[in-house]
Amino acid sequence: MSTPKVPRRRRTVSSRLLASYVLVLAAFALTVTWSFRALRDTSQGAELLRSGYAPLLLRVGEALAAQNVFNAQLNHITAAKNPGDVREWIETARRTRPLTFAHVREAAEKGLVDEDPSVAKFQDEIVHEAAAIEKLLVADPERFGQLFQALAVSDREAAERARDELLKREAEGAQRLRAIKLRVEERMESLTAEAKRREARSIQLLVGLFVLTLLVGVVISIYARRVLAPLTAVTERAKAVAQGDLTPREVMATNDEIGELATTFEGMVAAIQRARSELVNAERLAAIGKMAAHVTHEIRNPLSSIGLNLELLEEEVATSDNKEASQLVVAIKAEVERLSRIAEQYLSISRRPRPRLERERVEDLAVELMAFVRPELDRGGVASRVDADDDLPDARLDESQFRQALLNLVRNAREAMAKGGELVVSIRKAEDDGIDLAVDDTGSGVPEELRASIFDPFFTTKQRGTGLGLAVTRDIVEAHGGTIRCLGREGGGTRFLIHLPAAGASEPSSKVVDDDELLA
Repeated sequence: MSTPKVPRRRRTVSSRLLASYVLVLAAFALTVTWSFRALRDTSQGAELLRSGYAPLLLRVGEALAAQNVFNAQLNHITAAKNPGDVREWIETARRTRPLTFAHVREAAEKGLVDEDPSVAKFQDEIVHEAAAIEKLLVADPERFGQLFQALAVSDREAAERARDELLKREAEGAQRLRAIKLRVEERMESLTAEAKRREARSIQLLVGLFVLTLLVGVVISIYARRVLAPLTAVTERAKAVAQGDLTPREVMATNDEIGELATTFEGMVAAIQRARSELVNAERLAAIGKMAAHVTHEIRNPLSSIGLNLELLEEEVATSDNKEASQLVVAIKAEVERLSRIAEQYLSISRRPRPRLERERVEDLAVELMAFVRPELDRGGVASRVDADDDLPDARLDESQFRQALLNLVRNAREAMAKGGELVVSIRKAEDDGIDLAVDDTGSGVPEELRASIFDPFFTTKQRGTGLGLAVTRDIVEAHGGTIRCLGREGGGTRFLIHLPAAGASEPSSKVVDDDELLA
C-alpha cells in the first residue's frame, strides 16, 4: 500500500510580502544598530579627545616647554653675566617642577577614563612614566649645590663639569617627556582615524541599505506582479464566462490564495458547464417524453390493430400455397414489431421510474446476464466470458434497470462484431473501494472524435439505430451514482467502463425523473 503524499503547506501572499518586509526591516535594524554603536563609539572617542588626550597633551607640552627652557638656562649658566639671577630662576623652576608633573598625572588620571582596557593601560603607563621622569629630575640635588658653589668661587672648569652632568640628566628627562607627547599624539591620531573609518563604514552601510531597499522593492514589485497574474487571468476569465464562454482552460497553478481562487473559479466554470449540459440533456429528455407520449398514443393502438389483423392474415395465408404472400406477411410483421420496439424505447425514457436501490453483487448479476445472452452471442460467433476479482464489495443497484443498461452494452458489442470476436466483462475493485465494470469487445471500435457524443440522445452510428440505447444506459448508471466512459483498446475494439460506488458510500440521488415529472 503506497504511503499517502503529505499535502504541501500553502504559502499565502500575505506571508510572502511579510517575509520581504521583515527582510528589509532586519537590514534596517542591523544598519541602525551598527550606526548607533558607531555613533556612540565616535561620541566616546570625541569626548576622550576633548577631556582626556587634549588636556594631557597640553600638560605634557607645558612640561616639555618648561624643561626645554630649564635646559637652555642651565646650558648658558656658566656664560651668564649675572649668574646669581640665573641661579635664582633655576631654583624657582626646580620648586615648581613637582606641580608641573602633578598636573600631567592629574590630566592622565582624570581625563583617560574609558571602558577600553587599552586606554586604562595607557593611563597607567603615562602616570608611571611621569612619576619616573620627575624622580629622575629631582634626584641628586647636591649637584646643583656644587654648580652654584663653583660659580660663586669663579671655578669655571668645575662649574662646567657639574653643568654637563646636570644637562645630561635634564636632557634625558626632556627626551622622555617628548616620547610621552609623541605617544599621546599617536593615540589622538588613531582615534581620529578610527572615527573617520566609522564614518566611512556608516556611509557605506547606509548606501548598502538604500541599494538593498531599492533591490527588494524592485523584486517585490516583480514578485507581486507575478503573484497577482492569476488574479488578472481570473478577472479576464470571469468576463469571458459572463459572455458565455465555458470552454475549459488551464489554471495557472500557484501555491497561495490566488492560485486557490483560480482553481476554484475554474472548477465552478466546469460545474456550470456540466450543469448546463445536464439541463440541455434534461430538456431533451423532456421533449422526448412528450414526443413519446404523443407517439405511443397515436400509433400504439393502430399498431396493435395491425398486429392482430396480421395474425389473422398469417393464419389465412398459411392454409394456402402462396409462398410470396407468406413472405410479405412475415416482412410486414417484422416491421410492425420494429415499430413497436421503437415505441417501447421512447416510452422507456419517458416512464423510467426512480431506481429502487438494494445491496446486490455485481458479479452475480453479470454472470446471470451473460448466461441469458450467450445463445444470442454464440449465433453471432462471439466468444464471451466474465472475469471478476475475489472479495468484491456490494453495490446498491436496481437490478432490473442495471440489467437493462448492461444488456444494452453487451448487445452493442455484439453488433460491433458482425464477423465474430470476443466479448469480456471484467469486474475489478477500484482505488476508492468502489467497483469498475468494463465491457470489452474486439470490434471495429468507436473513433475518438465520436466518443464525446456517443451518449447523447439520438446520436447513432448504426443505419437503423435510434440513438437512445447508450443515452438510456448513461442515465441509468448516473442514477446509481456512477459514471460511464467509452475508451479505445490497444489492438482494436471498444471498452465501456462503468464505475459504481460501493454499498457503504452515500446513497446517490437519481438524475432520472418519471413520466409525470417529464410531462409536467
